[in-house]
Amino acid sequence: MVRRETRRQLRSVDGLITAFFLPVMVMLVFVVIFGGAIGGDDYIDYVVPGVLVMCLGFGSATAAVGVAQDMTSGTIDRFKTLPIFGPSALWGHVVASVVRNLASAVVVVGVALALGFRPDAGLADWLGLVAFAVLAVLTFTWLSVALGLVLSVEASQSVNFLFLFVPYLSSGFVPIDTMPTWLHGFAENQPFTPVIETFRGFLAGSPDASTALTAVAWLVGFLVASCVVGSVLYRRRTAR
Repeated sequence: MVRRETRRQLRSVDGLITAFFLPVMVMLVFVVIFGGAIGGDDYIDYVVPGVLVMCLGFGSATAAVGVAQDMTSGTIDRFKTLPIFGPSALWGHVVASVVRNLASAVVVVGVALALGFRPDAGLADWLGLVAFAVLAVLTFTWLSVALGLVLSVEASQSVNFLFLFVPYLSSGFVPIDTMPTWLHGFAENQPFTPVIETFRGFLAGSPDASTALTAVAWLVGFLVASCVVGSVLYRRRTAR
């Protein structure tokens, strides 16, 4: 199932653009075009974590479309006639998404380094960053999978807007205290803020334990809820 989903992604021009070219374009827009006006030469060090999280989420959202297509095209009905583990179709989407998005993150970091990004992370920080990134992609993908089980193919394409726009209302691109006062409460307490700050801490070589625990709690909570809801919805839909 992972091989099947990977082949489908490689054959999809839209999927490849979303996975690899869009993150690079977002990085270039914020660093090259907006960077001088927003934060000067040091802005790249501030914005890379926000771009990373946005791109990981945006890339994970494509799983919603893939699952919706499988559920509405009769593919799952054909799988039901085979002696295979039922949820393997969902896990194929999830594992392929993790691999694709980690590869995309490497490309984003590579472009950031070429633009002048200089992280202070040590070996332990990089290992922690990779583990945290895997958890984040797992969570984002399972959330997308659960949504793909209840949405049509057309509606599932809007899932990416969740990951594309909500990070703007966090500390990912500008400090929260520069936002309007009425936005502070939401920006400080929404899940993307501690997730981005944890990425920022690892890249800076000084992760904050409290922020990391908050981010992990958000991600694990969403991951468990998405897995449970997704499994229940999948069993109900495939039992018909």
